[in-house]
Amino acid sequence: MTYCVGLRLDQGLIFMSDTRTNAGVDNIFTFRKMFTWSNPGERVITMMTAGNLATTQAVVSILNERMKAPAEREPSLLRAPTMFQVAKMVGATLREVVQAQVQSDDDPESASTFSATVIVGGQIKGSEPRLFLVYPEGNFIEASDENPFFQIGETKYGRPILLRGYRPDMSFEEAVKLLLLSFDSTLKANLSVGMPLDLQTYASGSFKVGREKRFEASDPYYAHLSQGWGDALNAAIKSLDDFEFE
Repeated sequence: MTYCVGLRLDQGLIFMSDTRTNAGVDNIFTFRKMFTWSNPGERVITMMTAGNLATTQAVVSILNERMKAPAEREPSLLRAPTMFQVAKMVGATLREVVQAQVQSDDDPESASTFSATVIVGGQIKGSEPRLFLVYPEGNFIEASDENPFFQIGETKYGRPILLRGYRPDMSFEEAVKLLLLSFDSTLKANLSVGMPLDLQTYASGSFKVGREKRFEASDPYYAHLSQGWGDALNAAIKSLDDFEFE
């Protein structure tokens, strides 16, 4: 399982992903799920993946090959004119990989086994930062004022915190704190999501990768935040009136 979040802020975009991949309780691995392509001064594109590992790795490999091999440079993420076209390209590649794996498996009902979802966001010179959620069928939706963030993977445990705490005018520092609390709740509720956590920020109009950090399980700030959040919740519960039986 996976947990990834992309937030759209007034300041720009912020991404966070876990790194755990497992095929059972005794078969756990760490894989990076956040990938970035950039042409400094002109564009930055960041993608996070959730779902079948073979599918997501194939998608990333194909996108990389189309940027490197002369015969495969069209279409390329580094040549797409808009982020909308980037989302279309990612969606088409994802659909192509899923369909190829289903056909090779010779079982049409196995589509869900090879399923994957993607968050892709960034900015290309001449347009505003944009954030998209791409489905395994290749279609996608864009973040908006009404829906300013996307989650993929194990979303349910961390969503309430995002819904209550998100503000578009948050600083990156505040947003990191909010995301870590969302991930902390997910980590405590589901062992299939695990550390380390990867973080990346993108400031609007900078056209360069912003701050990047990997939070290990031993990270002192994460440990302090997790303990403080638990203490604050217990204090809040105690401060509320107790229920009284008739």
